[in-house]
Order: sequence, then C-alpha cells, then structure tokens
Amino acid sequence: MNGGKRLIIIDSNSLIHRAYHALPPLTTKKGELVSAVYGFLLVFLKAVREFQPNFITAVFDFPAPNFRHKKFKEYKAKRPPAPAELYQQIPKVKEILEEFKVAIFEKEGYEADDIIGTIAKLASQEQVFPKIEIIILSGDLDALQLVNSQTKVYTCKKGVKDTVLYDEKQVKERYQGLEPSQLLDFKSLKGDPSDNIPGVPGVGEQTAIWLINEFGTLDGLYQEIERGTDKSQKINKRIRKLLEDYKDQAFLSRELIKIERNTPINFHLNNCALKVYDKEKIIKLFKILEFHSLIEKLPNFLRD
Repeated sequence: MNGGKRLIIIDSNSLIHRAYHALPPLTTKKGELVSAVYGFLLVFLKAVREFQPNFITAVFDFPAPNFRHKKFKEYKAKRPPAPAELYQQIPKVKEILEEFKVAIFEKEGYEADDIIGTIAKLASQEQVFPKIEIIILSGDLDALQLVNSQTKVYTCKKGVKDTVLYDEKQVKERYQGLEPSQLLDFKSLKGDPSDNIPGVPGVGEQTAIWLINEFGTLDGLYQEIERGTDKSQKINKRIRKLLEDYKDQAFLSRELIKIERNTPINFHLNNCALKVYDKEKIIKLFKILEFHSLIEKLPNFLRD
C-alpha cells in the first residue's frame, strides 16, 4: 500500500456497460433482468477483497449533454443508444452501493471520467494522507491517461472476470513505450470511433505511437512539421500531408479526449471512508436478486 492509504474510484457506467455486454442475460424468477448488476458486483467485490481500500467512491455519468457536445456537436453522435434493459439496471446498482454506504458522485455537464480525474487529483493532494494510492475501477481504457506514480487503473481484459491492473510500467508495455501522459496526444492523432472523435484520418494506432514516441507531444510534432526540420522529413510524405491538412482536427480531438480535472464537485476524502454497513440487509437484497453465490463473497472488513 506504499506506506499510506488506498482509495478506490469506480467508473460505474463503464463497468455496467461492460457487464451487460459480457454476460449472457440473467433474469430472476420474476423475470427481472439483472446481468449488468451481477457483473458489476463481481468486479466490485473482487476489487474490494483484492485491494482492501480505506476509502471508496462510485461515479456515474449524468444523463445529459456535456461541455464536449458544445465544442463538437457530433461528439458520440454515431454511438447507438444503449438498450433500455441496460439503463433500467443502473438504479439497482446505485441502490446496492448506497446500502454499502459508498459515496456517489455525478455532475451535470460533465462525464464520469472528468469527476474521476478530479477526485484522483484532489485525493493525491490530500495533506493528511500524502501517499494515498488511487485505484480506478473501469470497464474501458479511457482513464489510462490518469495513471501516474499514485494512480492505477484496474480494468477487465476479457469479460468481467479476467482483470488487469495498469500502472506506469503496464501502460508503457501496452502502448510500446508511451508514457500515460502521452496517451492523450496519441489518441488525438488516432481518434476514437466509439466516441466519434475524428483524430487525423489515415493515421492508425501504430503510426500514432511512432509519431508520439518520435516527437514526444502533439505540439512538438507540429512545431517540427511547421519548421520543416530534417526530423519532420522522416515522416512519410502522405502522412505528413494528412497531419498538415487535419491539424485543427487533431487539436480539437485533444480537447475532447482530455479528462477535465477541475470539475466543480464537493469532494472530501473523509466522506468516502469505508463505513459500517448492514450485512443482513445486503444479504436480503442479494437473495431477492438471486445472487446467492455473491453472498459468500461479501467483505467482512467493510463492517469493521
């Protein structure tokens, strides 16, 4: 634990989406679909057992447009709406988290990633616990740009049972030498079709990795290109032309991808401390949902 305390931040919507798509439909005898809830709890309970945090909080997306839509009206425009059966399970996840007395955050005009980035920043600046370790539970890799010496990302490699913990070393291995701080510029070139972020057309993952490894940053890359340096001449002529033609689009993409770490939220670490929860109430709720196998996985230390 690095000699300090540990905070878990849950990227709830991404885990719920991951669980919904990874697991076969699970319904109770009454016909209620609960597979996303079940998958979410599998990851949640596993992480709590594995990391034994001192603090924990869950973050949700607010169901409304955010500041990125104002910058780029096509943001996420091509993403098909999630099935109603998925959204219907979110209140149940919130209900269970509330029974565990987990602090919940969401903010109109911002995405969950922005709140996560803000909480990670504020927690790392905590004077009472200067060595706090931060673990972000997520169903995707968007939060990897937040990884640093204090912050790691715990995500699913396959389904919801096969998990991986990304620290700085793991990120560099996954992205062929790129630092977590360089992932923002890498994705600004590559784009992100899932969020309809354009990037630079014709620049794929391998080319984007090479460019950022070679030039360090998006700004450094364009400074070299604009000065026509010998180093910039190493770039394939076709790629260089694409970079020049779509410069504004690359920098717009960076604005869209960048996690906002100054979200106006009322966060105090002590409000996220683990609290005594009513185990019998949780067991009753799990029995109603027919999550009998999860009852034995309930963490006792949360009650200490």
